[in-house]
Amino acid sequence: MSNVVTIGLDIAKSVFQLHGIDASGAVVLRRRLPRSRMLAFFEKQAPCLVGLEACGTSHYWGRELTRLGHDVRLIPPSYVKPYVKRQKNDAADAEAICEVTANSGQPLLCHTKTRLHPAKSSTAQKRIPHPKS
Repeated sequence: MSNVVTIGLDIAKSVFQLHGIDASGAVVLRRRLPRSRMLAFFEKQAPCLVGLEACGTSHYWGRELTRLGHDVRLIPPSYVKPYVKRQKNDAADAEAICEVTANSGQPLLCHTKTRLHPAKSSTAQKRIPHPKS
């Protein structure tokens, strides 16, 4: 698996779906991982570009994967939807996330550029109290 350059990661409650491609765009990884084995898998994986669909826990997982040396990008769900080729399931979502991440500089189907966001740091994630409260 050392030839994986881009991984699309669909985050769910207990089982995550991965889809990885090499430099030529060929699929080299399709895997379903339980939450308990995810960090162990990425520790063994060579540093690569990882795309995550932005959701409630994506910043946490983004920080964890960044600590392991991976380049993490968060993608808004509205940018992933046009790339889903078949029925909506975790494997199809992971493939679409991988495709959006790999084509981040190219125009989307709706002729807008994809904006990929870095994960927030833990201090930026904390809520700042309002001065009037």
